[in-house]
Amino acid sequence: MPASPEFFAASLLLGLPLAVFLVLWLAGKSVNKMAGWIGALATGAGLAASFLLVDIHAVHSLSFEWLEIGQRPIFLSFRIDNLAFVMLLVVHLVALLVQVYSTAYLRGDENLHRYFAFVQLFLFSMIGIVLSGSLLVMYIFWELVGLSSYLLIGFWYTKKRPVWAAQKAFVLNRIGDAAFLTGILLLFYYIGSTDFEVLVSNVHTISPGMLTLIGICLFGGCVGKSAQFPLSGWLPDAMEGPTPVSALIHAATMVAAGIFLLTRIFFLLTPDAQLFIAVIGTITMLTGAVKATFAWDIKRVLAFSTMSQLGLMVTAVGVGSWQMAFFHLVTHAFFKAGLFLSAGSVIHALHYDGTSDFDPQDMRTMGGLRTSLPVTFICFLICAAALSGLPLFSGFLSKDAIITEGFLSAASIGPVAYVFPVLMMLAAGLTAYYMTRQVWLVFFGTKRFSGEEIHPHESPSVMWVPMAILSLLSFFIWFSLNPVSAEDSWFLHLTGGSEAGHLSWVPIAASAISLIAIFVAYRETRTNNPFGMDSLLMRDKQRPAFSWFRDFSNEHYFLVPFSSLAGLAGKFEIKVVDAFVNFIARANVVTAHLVSWIDCNVVDGAVRLTVYMIRFAGNSVRGLQNGKIQSYFLVTLTGIFLLILWLATL
Repeated sequence: MPASPEFFAASLLLGLPLAVFLVLWLAGKSVNKMAGWIGALATGAGLAASFLLVDIHAVHSLSFEWLEIGQRPIFLSFRIDNLAFVMLLVVHLVALLVQVYSTAYLRGDENLHRYFAFVQLFLFSMIGIVLSGSLLVMYIFWELVGLSSYLLIGFWYTKKRPVWAAQKAFVLNRIGDAAFLTGILLLFYYIGSTDFEVLVSNVHTISPGMLTLIGICLFGGCVGKSAQFPLSGWLPDAMEGPTPVSALIHAATMVAAGIFLLTRIFFLLTPDAQLFIAVIGTITMLTGAVKATFAWDIKRVLAFSTMSQLGLMVTAVGVGSWQMAFFHLVTHAFFKAGLFLSAGSVIHALHYDGTSDFDPQDMRTMGGLRTSLPVTFICFLICAAALSGLPLFSGFLSKDAIITEGFLSAASIGPVAYVFPVLMMLAAGLTAYYMTRQVWLVFFGTKRFSGEEIHPHESPSVMWVPMAILSLLSFFIWFSLNPVSAEDSWFLHLTGGSEAGHLSWVPIAASAISLIAIFVAYRETRTNNPFGMDSLLMRDKQRPAFSWFRDFSNEHYFLVPFSSLAGLAGKFEIKVVDAFVNFIARANVVTAHLVSWIDCNVVDGAVRLTVYMIRFAGNSVRGLQNGKIQSYFLVTLTGIFLLILWLATL
């Protein structure tokens, strides 16, 4: 391949994290103290390279031949454009802040070199997805991201729960990836290439029905990676990994890879495929929001919230607005990463080496922390307001832009399509409710922990500075000068999109719903048993919330309905399949015994009877040959009599 600035940029962006991964992995524990800062320095260099080397005013494609299958060459293709530029900034910036934060959060861990090496491996894989110029190259890095997620979720491999959670994430993602690979192979069969530029030119050669099937198969990759129904069960359990990992992978970057995939393949999606995507996204959006309303673990609330927001982005793609989905992807990356890091600050403040069963992640044992953790409280409150879609925050712009596009799309499709934007507004109200609930449970009310054992304290500056930066990036000003509309947003201009229209009543209605939800949550805090936490505390120790829906064991990877279905299938196999096989076997045994009896008593009996009759006749005739004339005369006379009798009958 000829040398070019684009080739140098792609090589540098991919080479930096890969090289640091190898260095940290091979150096071992000897670099534990410096591992975090080495990783952060390399990531900062990648962020600077993204700014300086990527040309956002043109599309640059790089390709070289990899191998041949028969007479067909296979190319490895890379693409650098405005979408890649935005994703590079998001991935590098969040990763940089997370690594700086991790140097304090994980201080004292004996395997820091391994942790930061895995983070660099993840960065290498994620950047590969961003720079992919074909679905084949994307799939290669897609699987590496899955491996990185598995390694980081199970970082504390000496504990059962993180290992189980990592295995569950790996298994469920492979199911979605199988569908993704099927779509890639179908495209390769029908077009002969998976390069985006070739697909755009030849997509019309595929029949609409087959194209719908291909689009749904490719969407399967998003279902697994972005935790969509029915493969969303792995994301809440992934919270067993370190909290900074949750901020990096399961809030800002890896789970967003599925949305990025949809933006790349949107031209392949037929109306039927978009409808399917919208339905799946809506189910995920509502399921995540409802579950977050009842969760008590501070990280699980944010995990369910991530599910819900990813469902909102997928629904946006389904209603035909991938630009707004991508817009929300970026805004969500900052305020959700800020929420996770702030939650980590709370956990860090409540952690101790006592002997009681105090859970530093259970919000029912917190309360009143705003005075002890003032910086964390402010950061959490700002990011929660952005997630709730309140005015003056970035989440307000992106979420309302999606809802607006939903109503405009429904106006052109038909009345039934209005169900999508209406449910979006309902989910927005639930988001405001459960975030108000979380803020109150953690930072307001009376302290619900023992003052003798727990001494909450503000996190060091190396932790709260990244939180503060992410909080500042959650304000509207970074994305649009207009605080109530994204119509003139530089972001939409950069991505080549714009609002199809502006509905002035949507921001008002959405804000009103959010404020009503906040008020309802506030009224709940004034009751004697806010959110029912006291009555549920003891019961949940015996039976966790939603235990009817999720398996909490350390052995199973799937949701309870899937396990129940598997159990029914097992019973069907035993009661029906095995019973039928056993019946056939017993019937064969009985038949064999019957055939053996017939063989011994009928077939062999007939043979023995014939032999006996012949022997009896022979013996009888031999008895007449005794040398006595009387016997011979009797035989002769009998023969003559029988001969005459025979002749008489003729």
